[in-house]
Amino acid sequence: MLPPDSLKNKTILVTGGGTGLGKAMASAFFNLGAQVIIASRKLQVLEATAKEIDPGGNAVLPLVCDVRNYEEVELVLEKAKAQFGKVDVLLNNAAGNFVMPTERLSHKAFDVVTDIVLKGTYNTSLAFGKYWIRENIPGVMLNIVTTYAFTGSGFVAPSAAAKGGVLALTRSLAAEWSSHNIRCNAIAPGMFPTEGAWSRLFPEVLKNYVDPLKSLPAGRFGEALELANLAAYLISDFSAYINGEVVVMDGGAWIKGAGQFNAMDAIPEELWEAWEKLRK
Repeated sequence: MLPPDSLKNKTILVTGGGTGLGKAMASAFFNLGAQVIIASRKLQVLEATAKEIDPGGNAVLPLVCDVRNYEEVELVLEKAKAQFGKVDVLLNNAAGNFVMPTERLSHKAFDVVTDIVLKGTYNTSLAFGKYWIRENIPGVMLNIVTTYAFTGSGFVAPSAAAKGGVLALTRSLAAEWSSHNIRCNAIAPGMFPTEGAWSRLFPEVLKNYVDPLKSLPAGRFGEALELANLAAYLISDFSAYINGEVVVMDGGAWIKGAGQFNAMDAIPEELWEAWEKLRK
């Protein structure tokens, strides 16, 4: 989507960058000329991903980090600076989720999700924001949220609460830190199946009861490269005038579900004709 080397001379930290959509975005950034730090809790996975993205081993740095721990976030920042000199972009992608009736969840389940998603995001945002302001660096922050961050959703209450907090944080920091030449935006992806997360959210035992594809007006799931292209644009200089924005990328799913009468597309043409005659 972008010209070659659109991200040249940019250094980007991707949390949750070892697998899934984080890996796809990190790979796209590297292919556009960026230096990339991928962080998560599993070093072996990170090292394999780094080698896959950058066989030369010079431009992708794998670092272990539990974003719930502020000291680990600061340590990652210091290691990234030591390797690449500076960090220009923070992509908050690390997440966790349970699909379960809320009353079946323990308070610890709430802690697990909100600590990773919300606490992890404000930990990284605070550490990198302080660094950018202190060093007078024009930083860019991109957060991965979800459409139910602004609608709410049953069966994912901890995630909805945490992502809603991230959405509010995105807009708050965009308003406050724009004076420091720091941009903060978010993407709200729809259904982008990944091997690990998808099997946990939609296990085989549910297939006779829930077909997520039927809820999608586009008739298909999103592809990782589509999300990666959008993320690359939003962190690039081509989007320099976009700040405090949340871009929905879900094939029209959330707006389809929001309208009271949208399900009427199931009505056959002949029934519409009969209905029209009744109105006359």
